[in-house]
Amino acid sequence: MDAVTTTTAGDLVARATAALGVDARPTTVDGIDAGDPATVVTGVAVTTLATLDVLERAVAAGANVVVTHEPPYFDHQGDQVPVLVAEGDPVQAAKAAYVAEHGLVVWRVHDAWHDRRPDGVDAGTADALGWTLDPAEAAHGTAVCDVPATTLGALARHVADVLGSTQLRFAGDPDTPVRRVALDLGFRGFARNRALLRRDDVDVVLVGEAHEWETASYATDAARILGTGLVVVGHLPSEQAGMSGFAAWLRDVVDVPVTFLPTPDLLRAV
Repeated sequence: MDAVTTTTAGDLVARATAALGVDARPTTVDGIDAGDPATVVTGVAVTTLATLDVLERAVAAGANVVVTHEPPYFDHQGDQVPVLVAEGDPVQAAKAAYVAEHGLVVWRVHDAWHDRRPDGVDAGTADALGWTLDPAEAAHGTAVCDVPATTLGALARHVADVLGSTQLRFAGDPDTPVRRVALDLGFRGFARNRALLRRDDVDVVLVGEAHEWETASYATDAARILGTGLVVVGHLPSEQAGMSGFAAWLRDVVDVPVTFLPTPDLLRAV
């Protein structure tokens, strides 16, 4: 007979947080966003973003703890959640009701996974693409990879196919030779994007999402002036492999079933 686990969600979070081995930020978005920490864990579903569809699939899989990289209630810092609750926002209310009805615990893991060296998301994405992070860069929190000789157009196609992007776009001449790529995954802002686009040892910068009036505009001109290309793969596809890596890591840390549930690209292309 299989042993019955008495691990609570709070136990799981504490054990995994200690095993991550990084110092907590003074202000962090990590932690339990919804549910009772005393809930006994039946199974864990790891995902990139806990949409309602993902929550439903977690329940169907027998998981009552959902680990999400991005916020379940639509705001990175969580500052707007009290406003949504006060307004009785129908979308937030329905999602919260589903979480409560099924006794789910939603645990957000964002900062600590990014703060590992190498960054857990960067490492997982590079590995999925068949690339290796430069260890010296990774030690300082940047992600740069030497890649087999290719072109910007071919690299963009490879990234879309491997990461499951339905809306990848790029700036620059598709015939531009590429040997070295910098990763700036998820949404990390114009200042970081621009610094990487300016590096003379980087041929292409691969980002998750970007403000078109900042990064995309700069990259369009940088492609002509500096010869650097930009690939915008979409936020979720850019971090999905990194969270699949978190699920694999978590299986070795806790004694409950852990599964990975991918979050499909949120928007459809015509």
